[in-house]
Amino acid sequence: MRPAGPFDGEVAEEQEESVVIAGACHCGNISFELTWEPEPSEIPARACSCSFCAKHRGVWTSNPIGVLRVTIADPRLVSRYVFGTCTAQFHVCARCGVVPLVTSSLDEHIYAVVNVNTFNNVAPSLLSPSPVSFEGESVESWLARRRRNWISNVQFVEPTMAN
Repeated sequence: MRPAGPFDGEVAEEQEESVVIAGACHCGNISFELTWEPEPSEIPARACSCSFCAKHRGVWTSNPIGVLRVTIADPRLVSRYVFGTCTAQFHVCARCGVVPLVTSSLDEHIYAVVNVNTFNNVAPSLLSPSPVSFEGESVESWLARRRRNWISNVQFVEPTMAN
């Protein structure tokens, strides 16, 4: 495994490599590492057209077989905003206002998507954004899509103290 960069694409055919995509809100209070395997040649991104995502520039991606490690430096500075069907929590940093991730708890399991606009180490040329609208879909359809497409290995970890 190696940190994500512009991804040179030179991967041995017999061994698929993974990359670690780092991201955070503007002030760094909410940060994450997304292990993406195999190394992507392009990262699909969904630009949601709902009013909340449009106002916050929410462009989301997920890798169902990825591993997401979320670190929150000060939990008191995180707001978990819900609206509409109340089936997803938007993790908003109360200090800087950025929304790095969304989670959904389904059958006592947490699924997540991350905002590509919060990536720290990915070349923009790798991002493949496309507009999406989920208006008119049933709640059951939303939840089934999340189970199928969202990151299913989500870990919230304690911040490490620097010496």
